[in-house]
Amino acid sequence: MERTCDGDRAGDRAAAHDPAHDPAHDPAQEAGHDPAHDGDDRAGSDSHAGFRILFVCTGNICRSPLAERLTAAALGSGAPITVVSAGTRALPGRPMDEGARRELVRLGGSAEGFASRPLTAEAVAHADLVLAASSEHRTTAVALHPVAAGRAFTIAEFGTLAGAVPADRVLDHRDPVRRARALLEEAGALRGLVRVDRPDIADPYGGSRRAYRAAARHIHDCLAVPVRLLTRLPA
Repeated sequence: MERTCDGDRAGDRAAAHDPAHDPAHDPAQEAGHDPAHDGDDRAGSDSHAGFRILFVCTGNICRSPLAERLTAAALGSGAPITVVSAGTRALPGRPMDEGARRELVRLGGSAEGFASRPLTAEAVAHADLVLAASSEHRTTAVALHPVAAGRAFTIAEFGTLAGAVPADRVLDHRDPVRRARALLEEAGALRGLVRVDRPDIADPYGGSRRAYRAAARHIHDCLAVPVRLLTRLPA
């Protein structure tokens, strides 16, 4: 069985740099840190009302904020599914890279108020779904909180797996949080059964406008099916 998240897929399709920096800040309070839940395995739990998606890249100024803000724009304000991002080697408080910001705006997102933050074990522990720009970022995130391995994917991997999930298994749930949990479960069950041709999002940092556009388009295409499944109105 072979799928790719590039481009549209019939029936299920709809609808970033990261410089190497040293960690220097604990953004746990920004990632919804609650000391009472440190180390908890969030996936599949009914102990919290919402669902948190964490996007990860290196510097948290290109790929992961692009994915964060595109997803947040699609979900809309007030959604019970929250979206955050962090970088494995990020410095805190940096704005989005201008090339990434330009592509984000072109695709309908906003970089307003964005500030980069380093990835922490707490951020991974409090995420229901971890989506990384590359396999290397996924490995780093899981090393911080190994229990999260079953709910950590690359962005491209999750998009491909979501495209292979029978839509009704997700859309039968009217509540968006239940949909998100169902999608995570169904996609996880397909791991190893569906080939992912391009599991990593290329880092555009310092590259041409074409490189930024390609990275943004790859992210957008890979998120198209998951976003559609989470936002489509019930029949």
